[in-house]
Amino acid sequence: MTTDNTCVAGDGDWEREPDPSDSLRTFGAVVQALREHAGLTRAQFGELVRFSKHTVASVELGRRMPDESFVERAEGVLGNTGALRKAARHLSRGEPGLAAWFRRWARLERVAVSLCTYECRLVPGLLQSEDYARAVFEGTIPLLTNEQLEAQLVARTERQKMLHERPHVPFSFIVEEAVFRRRFGDREQRRRLFDHVLERSALRNVKLQVVPVEAELHACLDGPVRLLETLEGRRYAYSEGQQNGRLIADSKEVRLLHQRYDTLRSQALTPQDSRGLLERLRGDL
Repeated sequence: MTTDNTCVAGDGDWEREPDPSDSLRTFGAVVQALREHAGLTRAQFGELVRFSKHTVASVELGRRMPDESFVERAEGVLGNTGALRKAARHLSRGEPGLAAWFRRWARLERVAVSLCTYECRLVPGLLQSEDYARAVFEGTIPLLTNEQLEAQLVARTERQKMLHERPHVPFSFIVEEAVFRRRFGDREQRRRLFDHVLERSALRNVKLQVVPVEAELHACLDGPVRLLETLEGRRYAYSEGQQNGRLIADSKEVRLLHQRYDTLRSQALTPQDSRGLLERLRGDL
């Protein structure tokens, strides 16, 4: 047995997860629920499984990946139901560089058969140049560490590969002209952004439409939205705000958002005219 403040061999070697995953949080919640049902404090449970109460707390809060010995000992203490062993098979680490509220959508993106994006704030992440993405991340509050910033850039670059790696998947983007007029960096960095967007939007599976500044009020003024469809025909939507994001699966709500997006398509410039506008904006720099 150990005391409250003592770690057994190997306990102190566990790394705290830099970016906890949903599966870790869920597993931790199950451990906590079973422990409390057994009437055990974290300290008491820690003695029985031979890990410190601090490690128990970290697992329950989804901050640490439990090793096999923790799972096996916890099973024995909490009734040998098999629940923890089965849950542990589905554990995965966090995805560095992706916000917790965005991960489920990012996983759906990778298996979608079509993707649509409307943006009125920033150039969509899948179309951003490295200079632009870095400027966005450097402006984040609270400030990111160098390691966090690089992780964000790597994650964004990895997501962008979808445009090339999935040539049979149609990607549709509708972006407000004001987004491309927003200043960042120097002229050369802005030119590289336009070159990057023009190169990506020239792919056969990518369609970019710009909503001109002189356009009238339109159907998507409630804010940015992303839409996708899976191979099984399921439709999902995603909306994002300050420090949060919402995955939308309700069929009625998703259908409404698709209707708004389809209406906006008819109000935006054609892909050819949109490309011409971006070329003019680049030439003005």
